[in-house]
Amino acid sequence: MAFGSMNSDGGDDVMSEINMIPLIDVMLVLLIVFIITIPVMKHAVNIDLPRATNEQEQTPPQTIQFSVAADGSYWWNNEKIEDAQLATLLQAEAAKDPQPELHIRGDKAVRYERVAQAMAAAQLAGVRKIGFITEPDTN
Repeated sequence: MAFGSMNSDGGDDVMSEINMIPLIDVMLVLLIVFIITIPVMKHAVNIDLPRATNEQEQTPPQTIQFSVAADGSYWWNNEKIEDAQLATLLQAEAAKDPQPELHIRGDKAVRYERVAQAMAAAQLAGVRKIGFITEPDTN
């Protein structure tokens, strides 16, 4: 029997004590396992890192105010320019990255031919963003 006397006299004396040695062995093994695993689990230091994105920041392109007056003269950002200067200014702006927007404002009394010449020069220079500015009707 498992619980019995070690005496060889053959008596049926029952041993009332539990053997503690296997319990101590199991507890020591568990203690060693916890000692080894807890530092591995808490190896990281908690810090609050800033968030970063890998997207390039887009700078908004500038706009060029190009006007055609009633007499057919060209105005570049409120400065009068000659017809010969228009092509060089447009080529310089078309080479920029990001390319600026060209806002064309034509007087209602100007011949459409002058506005069409300016649009053709912009197309030849490589300007891709062209918009027309109109005034609302005040009737």
